[in-house]
Amino acid sequence: MRLLLIEDDDRIAGPLTEGLGRYGFTVNHVRTGAAGLADTTAAPDLVLLDLGLPDMDGLDVCRSLRARSAVPIIMITARGEEADRIVGLELGADDYLAKPFGVRELIARIRAVTRRAGAPAYTPTGPAEIPEPRRPPSGAQELGPLAINRRTREVHLNGQHVALTPREFDLLAFLADDPGTVCSRQQIMDTVWDPHFFGPTKTLDAHVAALRRKLGDPGWITTARGIGFRLTIPSEEAAAAEAAR
Repeated sequence: MRLLLIEDDDRIAGPLTEGLGRYGFTVNHVRTGAAGLADTTAAPDLVLLDLGLPDMDGLDVCRSLRARSAVPIIMITARGEEADRIVGLELGADDYLAKPFGVRELIARIRAVTRRAGAPAYTPTGPAEIPEPRRPPSGAQELGPLAINRRTREVHLNGQHVALTPREFDLLAFLADDPGTVCSRQQIMDTVWDPHFFGPTKTLDAHVAALRRKLGDPGWITTARGIGFRLTIPSEEAAAAEAAR
């Protein structure tokens, strides 16, 4: 499926193009409204349009596109006010997605828009297929002295409650879905954070460090250098030594 991305911020356009590419989309990126209106390299199946363009307002681009084409348009913008959404939709946009957003959410909206437009819904295939989310164990999960209850979002270690932030709990629960298996940094960021998180991935390292500190033993979360992290159960000797401190 061919997408035309009209977005002036390369810090957003780059990761977005890469993320959509992983799921089988072909993305043609231009940085100005004029370039988007003049683009004739290939008739896009859908347009992703930012409103804050350097040369003209994205609403004017939307109006011009709609005047000459029925191509589906999804506005992607930091403008989250209701008035902007209403104006964009009244000018002919098919959907409106406020930043930040996730690649999976964007793909779901692309599918919905193409269905409404009467085109076959896009379904990635082969290696670009969107994986089914892992199904975590229901209720309490016990990993040695560590108990994780997803229903109550509580964690206990050796019977003692461990106070975690919501993001720390989500990170721990994700790693605990498949203990011992290395989860890549990208997998973790896509699932625990927004799938299209544009901030520095150092935030992941900070949360891992906080979890290790709160669990009292860095051995709970080990690093696979250059890949990601895995949840492991520290040896009894290490755990006893840590408890004796």
